[in-house]
Amino acid sequence: MYYNVESVNLKSKHEINEVKDFLEKFELKYEDVDYSVVIKDKGEIIATCSKKDNILKCFAVDENYQGLGLSNNLISKVTEKLFLENKYHSFIFTKPESQNIFEMLGYKNIFTTDKVSLLESGNKNINKSLDNLKLEYKINENESYASIVMNCNPFTLGHRYLIERASKENKNVIVFVVEEDKSVFPFNVRYKLIKEGIKDLKNVLIVPAGQYIISSATFPNYFLKKNDNSLKEYTKLDCNIFGKYFAPKFNINKRYVGSEPHCEVTNIYNNTMKEVLPKYNVEVEIIERKEVLEDAISASRVRSLLKENNIKDVEKLVPKSTMDFLLSEEGEVVINKL
Repeated sequence: MYYNVESVNLKSKHEINEVKDFLEKFELKYEDVDYSVVIKDKGEIIATCSKKDNILKCFAVDENYQGLGLSNNLISKVTEKLFLENKYHSFIFTKPESQNIFEMLGYKNIFTTDKVSLLESGNKNINKSLDNLKLEYKINENESYASIVMNCNPFTLGHRYLIERASKENKNVIVFVVEEDKSVFPFNVRYKLIKEGIKDLKNVLIVPAGQYIISSATFPNYFLKKNDNSLKEYTKLDCNIFGKYFAPKFNINKRYVGSEPHCEVTNIYNNTMKEVLPKYNVEVEIIERKEVLEDAISASRVRSLLKENNIKDVEKLVPKSTMDFLLSEEGEVVINKL
């Protein structure tokens, strides 16, 4: 029997609620999507799949209709939409028990935890992407590196303190900058501010993190800043990907991170790092945050002060290069988004 694949009107509360109700049967949440398709039988949803940018998610097929090729129909329709958007590389989140379905459709597994599998398909893959980074940034395969992963929204004296500490204690340091553009300060600005803020530290490389570290593909909760049932799995996924792929590819034997007194999501992430990364022979070094005005320096604190137009206190928390940017016309545009 032929089943038609229909797109969901994301402006219709009724259609959205239909998908939500269907996904609840599979203990799946329907959120943060930009395109959804469903297959119906007698007016009832029997299968669905959604996407956000190039990430496929919210996939489910009624058990009474499995084995009929509906998965292929759904994925083909979503892939067609990706191609129309000129996206030729995609990820999919799914439950481990559904992993083989996507492998049969050409997806390659990146990593699987107890509760979630991340796979990818298309004209890129994790090994090729990391090889290209290694080549582009002239990372010496005969040397060992310490590493830091940073968002820097914006770059503060606290970030500078952590990088400087790693720089003093190690021969080589790589700072991976979160590339996902879901922060107030865009990636190109964050990257530039880090580079300018540590240009005197000659043994530190600044490298874009791509889609494989703290991205919507590996760790969506980081940007949602919420602690729900999926958080622990996403932190495990992100940390295991770092350990399995980044550590051997870049000869990383140590990862530095600042202590986290305020943000629960980041604190859970730090704890997961301590659990996971030593299994890959990567030591985790948690450094107490630098304090100014009787509190830890943080980018969120800087953003709050900027909202209050408290430039005097902001100046105590950021390096001159960041301050110069904040006082520029370009900086004013970013601040107005707060």
